[in-house]
Amino acid sequence: MFRFIAIFVALLVGLFALELTKPVQEALVTPWTFLLARISATLVSFFDPGVIAYDKVLMHATSGIGVSIEAGCNGIEACIILSAAILAYPAGWRIRLIGIVAGFAAIQAVNILRVITLFYLAAWNHEAFEFAHLYLWQALIMLDVLIVWLIWVRQVARSEASRELALA
Repeated sequence: MFRFIAIFVALLVGLFALELTKPVQEALVTPWTFLLARISATLVSFFDPGVIAYDKVLMHATSGIGVSIEAGCNGIEACIILSAAILAYPAGWRIRLIGIVAGFAAIQAVNILRVITLFYLAAWNHEAFEFAHLYLWQALIMLDVLIVWLIWVRQVARSEASRELALA
């Protein structure tokens, strides 16, 4: 357990420090955030054609109401936490890579739902938006990370049990 925690914390510090560097911000974080806004706008436009994305902003073209996807709201930090947990856990590299890719997809799917609901809450009720933004969705995204990691750990255990049975 101590080994896991030490590796996890070291990876968190390293990955968060790397994420904050200018080259990573310019090459990965900013383009991802812009893409997240475009994906959200595309999904919403099926029901509300007046919604557009402009850089990191998701907004309604006629009302001007929108949300800006800032650092901490693009799902990258949640993916870093999940990746650090997966990389710190003793497992094969193949299953780690599968966990990181599947986890990224799961976290970003929930995060897109987050962005869209916050967009509509911003137009409907400012207090509800603030509560959902600052408390509800923060907790739900971290719960998503925990659930994805626990499912992944369970799959690792099943994989190891199957491998042991095959060797016996």
